[in-house]
Amino acid sequence: AQWKKVHELLIAAARSTEHILENPVPFVLQTSLNDFYVSYELNAYTDKPNMMAKIYSELHQNIQDKFNEAGVEIMSPHYSALRDGNQTTIPEDYLPRSYAPPAFRIFPLENLFRKPDGKAPSNNNT
Repeated sequence: AQWKKVHELLIAAARSTEHILENPVPFVLQTSLNDFYVSYELNAYTDKPNMMAKIYSELHQNIQDKFNEAGVEIMSPHYSALRDGNQTTIPEDYLPRSYAPPAFRIFPLENLFRKPDGKAPSNNNT
């Protein structure tokens, strides 16, 4: 499941961040299921509260690195709705040399309500 991969990557990012403690163990909560995305909360501990800005900065860098290395895009639903379908948010140096962007797909309106088997839905009103 994709959510398990997200949890794994967030925890790996926390574990590779300087001044985040091994115990208590970092953990992830899914805080909400929104219309177009899931909200996650990473919980980790430090004994260096005076360094929080630096720790957060490094943690955010590590989150980006771990997600990019795993080929998982971090994006907002706003970007997803506006993108042309061919661009990835993962930097080029993280993509395999053989990466080719997927083709942009346009579906005719008559296919909008088709079932997965390709058949039109039955109309019991006639």
